[in-house]
Amino acid sequence: MTDWTTPRGAPYSSRRRETLRDRALDRESPLRRLDWVLLFAVAMLCTLGALLVWGATKPGNVAHGLDPNGDLKRDLLNIGIGVGLGSVAAIVDYRTIRAYTPVLYLASLIGLVAVLVHGQTVNGSHSWIKVGPGFEVQPSEFAKIALVVLAAMLLGERRDGESAPDNRDVWWTLAASALPILLILKQPDVGTVMVIAFLIFGVISLSGVSARWIIGMLVVALIAALVILHLHLLKQYQIDRFTNFTNPHADTQGTGYNTHQARIAIGSGGLFGQGLFHGTQTNGQFVPEQQTDFVFTVAGEELGLFGAGLIVILVGVVLWRGLTIAARAEDAFGMLVSVAVVCWFGFQAFENIGMTVGIMPVTGLPLPFVSYGGSSMFASMLAVGLLQNVHIRSHPSRP
Repeated sequence: MTDWTTPRGAPYSSRRRETLRDRALDRESPLRRLDWVLLFAVAMLCTLGALLVWGATKPGNVAHGLDPNGDLKRDLLNIGIGVGLGSVAAIVDYRTIRAYTPVLYLASLIGLVAVLVHGQTVNGSHSWIKVGPGFEVQPSEFAKIALVVLAAMLLGERRDGESAPDNRDVWWTLAASALPILLILKQPDVGTVMVIAFLIFGVISLSGVSARWIIGMLVVALIAALVILHLHLLKQYQIDRFTNFTNPHADTQGTGYNTHQARIAIGSGGLFGQGLFHGTQTNGQFVPEQQTDFVFTVAGEELGLFGAGLIVILVGVVLWRGLTIAARAEDAFGMLVSVAVVCWFGFQAFENIGMTVGIMPVTGLPLPFVSYGGSSMFASMLAVGLLQNVHIRSHPSRP
């Protein structure tokens, strides 16, 4: 029998300890601690989105003598850049990001002011800055990221052993959110304002504040909506959108044309769809903005109920993993960052899909990870990076 205490056995013991240590380090590797279910769901959404963008744009590009795969290539480039940005957001400790939150907030305000001065108007919204040939940036998308971390920072502070933010924290959060909202309304971009408002409402509601704050915010929102309608502060095209939402058949050849054609496209898909590149509504280019705001109609027509339902399920998986990460976060800041991202993705996905099927008014919001658009993809990937950041540094033992 070999005596492992002898010098002859020492090298074996040393190697064994090194192996065990290496395995322990492997278990602590950030790659092993990533939320792979979340990454898989996002990757599937991006893949489906690229196929749908390809299906929506190829017929038009062919008809105009352009590169049939031009939009697909640009979408894949956007995804690649987004993955790079998301990786940076996941690697840098979110507690370090927290320290630079005021800088991010100030940068977002500068971007929102710059777009009002030097921006371009597209579809009635002055929301884009042209930074190069064929490349535009939408600052309001990055403002969502800034408000995610800002709200989490303000509401995540715990003074004198308190378990919930006090009234001053809530007031500071509302005040800090008001300035970006006013600048975005100036563009005007009501859809993004709705996303930010729901994001802020969700974070405040789940931060542990008194129920009086939740009721008060709902009452104020209702009063504000009534005041806006009474004073006629909405532009005519916005009024037309809400009118069409309440009466979808009022003007199917005018203001209700988009939603009418969208419902036709989705309804014609059946169970498994007409096949990619074979959708009659898509090939006929009857649905405007089909690669961006109305990309879900391509899924409904060409991939059918199965493909459209898969997108809904994948979005649900992203939200589920986000809530799980929030529950396991080691501090209030990480929890609130995760909650804010879930509120953002949840509301925006519901609004986008809802407007294509007629249960929500048209607001021009893209479907996260699926719609064509660089700024939306970049901001969404940054948000996923933040979720992974919190997950990597969370307590594995928590439920």
